[in-house]
Amino acid sequence: MLLHPTALPGSPVCGTFGAAARDWLHALARQGIRVWQVLPLAPPDGTGSPYSSPSSFAINPWLLDAQDLSDEGFITPDDVQALPQAAPADAEGGEQLDFALAAQRADALARSLRLRWAGQPADRHEAFQRWCIDQSRWLRDHAAFMVLRREHAGLPWWDWAHELAVHRETALEHWRCTHRSDLLEQDLLQWHLDRQWRRLRALASDLGVEILGDLPFYVARDSADVWSNRSLFSIAGDGRLHQQSGVPPDYFSATGQLWGTPVYTWGRHRRTGFRWWRDRLRRQWDLADRLRLDHFRALAAYWSVPGSDDTAMNGRWQRSPGGELLACLKRDAGGSLPIVAEDLGVITPDVERLRDRFHLPGMKVLQFAFDGNADNPYLPANIKGSGWVVYTGTHDNPTSLGWWERLEQSSRDQVAATLERSVEAPGWQLLELGLSTSAALVVAPLQDLLHLDDAARFNTPGTVGGNWMWRLPALDGALNGALEGYGVRAEVWSRR
Repeated sequence: MLLHPTALPGSPVCGTFGAAARDWLHALARQGIRVWQVLPLAPPDGTGSPYSSPSSFAINPWLLDAQDLSDEGFITPDDVQALPQAAPADAEGGEQLDFALAAQRADALARSLRLRWAGQPADRHEAFQRWCIDQSRWLRDHAAFMVLRREHAGLPWWDWAHELAVHRETALEHWRCTHRSDLLEQDLLQWHLDRQWRRLRALASDLGVEILGDLPFYVARDSADVWSNRSLFSIAGDGRLHQQSGVPPDYFSATGQLWGTPVYTWGRHRRTGFRWWRDRLRRQWDLADRLRLDHFRALAAYWSVPGSDDTAMNGRWQRSPGGELLACLKRDAGGSLPIVAEDLGVITPDVERLRDRFHLPGMKVLQFAFDGNADNPYLPANIKGSGWVVYTGTHDNPTSLGWWERLEQSSRDQVAATLERSVEAPGWQLLELGLSTSAALVVAPLQDLLHLDDAARFNTPGTVGGNWMWRLPALDGALNGALEGYGVRAEVWSRR
């Protein structure tokens, strides 16, 4: 099941790592659902997207559960009551995530944690200090970046005072001495987030549920990663992009897609033994059992566009040292790579060779299958072998009901012919088609089991506003009914 934690119900403003997440894991385990896929757990950008984060190592502070902190004595019940609250949800429409309110709540929670910190027992202080030392390679710069950005009213790092913008260590040390309390807040937030998520992971392991995480390929231009490691990215000290990322023009876009993130200066990564990438993956494997690596094709070759361009038309393909990097990661992981390769779109033979060389499963999305072409690689009949993860749809797709409502009649007829019966519940029936293949894993967004239309869609690529906001309504009966229905159907399918 694919469900991002922000969409969990039962907590004010935003889903958290608290009671609802534990209930969700128990519900999955009861029905024999063995994988929970999440999107990146990183802090989101201003639009709510976790794919353009100010840090690829940190966890989103919105996900911290205040009630659990109160129950453990880190804050008081009065502190919880004083946190910003959302208005009561509409009875029919459920809740939606309010980004501004979620950020305000996280800031208020950080202040409460700091104010109560001095009174915590010594063993908690010792555990916190050990964790900070262990995570210092990224935590120190992340905390400074977040405080500096707030101090500069949200301006990007290249608009800060020059000595701070260029990460001059002497200037930063002086600045840190005058901002100890603010930095402590950021460190405490990340420690508690790490604690709460690790507790969930331990519960998932006990219940036999694997966590499938998600990792964007590129990182945001305005991020702690770029600010503190500028030589690893194609960017100048004043924030100008030398080369930026994207994909070339194709059938869907005459000018291509321009993503505006700096491409990697791969020569520098090579000379450091890919240390930053290896630290990044090591951190993510601490948070998940397996990772879906977004835009995997860029490990073979990437589309590099001049930094001053406003379309992707003038880019060119550049080779990546993906084989060298994956070999390093494989050694770090102990001999096998727990990675799912996102290999959607137009994929060239070099990408397929790289994926297969490291025995990585690729992706098949069933919503892409029914265009009338018998050779369509996403058709269930064309999915051969176990080296695949089949999706009914992803977070970037319509819900299966929304997809079906806009599908042409010829494609509807093809779906019905493949199923050998009429289509009444598109999400369920796409799931059935996925489970009929030999794929190693089949993933469905929860919206498909609940038969929800595009009012519950999580993200529409290329649009701004209205994305990443959906939350699961507190409809326990409907949710349990859907999962129980899945359990019954999966048992029937397994017997087949």
